[in-house]
Amino acid sequence: MTVRVDRMRELIRREIARMLERGDVRDPRLQGIISVTDVELSRDLQYATVFISVMSADAAEVLAGLSHAVGFMRGHLAKALSVRYAPQLQFREDTSFAYGQHIDDILRTLHIPPSEGQEH
Repeated sequence: MTVRVDRMRELIRREIARMLERGDVRDPRLQGIISVTDVELSRDLQYATVFISVMSADAAEVLAGLSHAVGFMRGHLAKALSVRYAPQLQFREDTSFAYGQHIDDILRTLHIPPSEGQEH
């Protein structure tokens, strides 16, 4: 990634998080705690995949609400970032936390005896 792409990724992540935090997007489906965890941005800055983590709400409903608000969010991003065209936005649920929890649960269920030389 180039410095420009990395900088733009972080700006997009922060600005979308601010919009959600301030309640700029007024959609009843955007309930619960929504965190913007990452943004993948194409090298030409045309396409952005925004990863979100959803707590205390239905992720599918939140994603539907965000998809419905894409036009508004792109317009807001263009102004906030001082760019002529904001990238096309696509929202996806970030499942890495749930996956990590799943792996942690599996590791806890394994009963691995300590190897020789290790204290109990």
